[in-house]
Amino acid sequence: MQILDGKLAAQAIKDALKLDVAQRANEGKKIPHLAAILVGNNGASETYVAAKVKSCEETGFKSTLVRFESTIDELQLLEEIDNLNNDPDIDGILVQLPLPKHIDAKKVIDAISPAKDVDGFHPESVGKMVEGLPTFVPATPYGIMLLLKHYKIDTKGKHAIVIGRSNIVGRPMSILLSGNSNPGNCTVTICHSHTTNLKELCLQGDIIVAALGIPEFVTADMVKPGAIIIDVGITRVEDSSRKSGFRLKGDVAYAEVADKTDWITPVPGGVGPMTIAALMKNTYQACVENN
Repeated sequence: MQILDGKLAAQAIKDALKLDVAQRANEGKKIPHLAAILVGNNGASETYVAAKVKSCEETGFKSTLVRFESTIDELQLLEEIDNLNNDPDIDGILVQLPLPKHIDAKKVIDAISPAKDVDGFHPESVGKMVEGLPTFVPATPYGIMLLLKHYKIDTKGKHAIVIGRSNIVGRPMSILLSGNSNPGNCTVTICHSHTTNLKELCLQGDIIVAALGIPEFVTADMVKPGAIIIDVGITRVEDSSRKSGFRLKGDVAYAEVADKTDWITPVPGGVGPMTIAALMKNTYQACVENN
């Protein structure tokens, strides 16, 4: 068993970006500028946004955090996005999800200019991804592909099981893994809540991507020896023994599954850092393309 260490891989990506940004600055060119919108004070969202802002600082990017109370109305939020779309100094825009229930998340995402859609959620970005055209790929699936590439994992011809069909992870992951690329060229099966033979399918998986949001759902009896396990899940579980009052658990029962695998991502420290590294790469690309 070997660890797919997202912290190490992400740091390598950010180090390379830092050099690229420094070179742009030396040449008098614009440096990347990411704008993050945070609505409300959800604890997990606060943590994620803080990590993104910190990564911008480490990489030499500019960042702007735009905060709103959870009571903001949808029209106000859309107006702010329009302002950022029209600000030539902003290269990338992300809206931290989830949003309050009175705001239509799809409407908000669709309002972001495709040229600044560094989260890769806009329909135009998704359509280009499906067709295999250059575009911004959703950060978590993109980060997973970068992680596999960093560790030189050979995925060609392998059977990949993707558990979860969200537009943020599951669906784009299936498209990327099945694409004619490296990593890629997998045969992909998407599983979800209505899959009746999930265990049997997982046991066929050379690669399992678990992205359903249920702590320790994937157990040892669902994993064949030598599998590659990508754990996307991260859930706060109450733990009174910890100062924070909680611990983080993935969708995979790591303690019992790890010894059966060839490669596995830890939680935390696996997919999470790679998501942010992929966001940084998207933002840098936006800056290069728009300036």
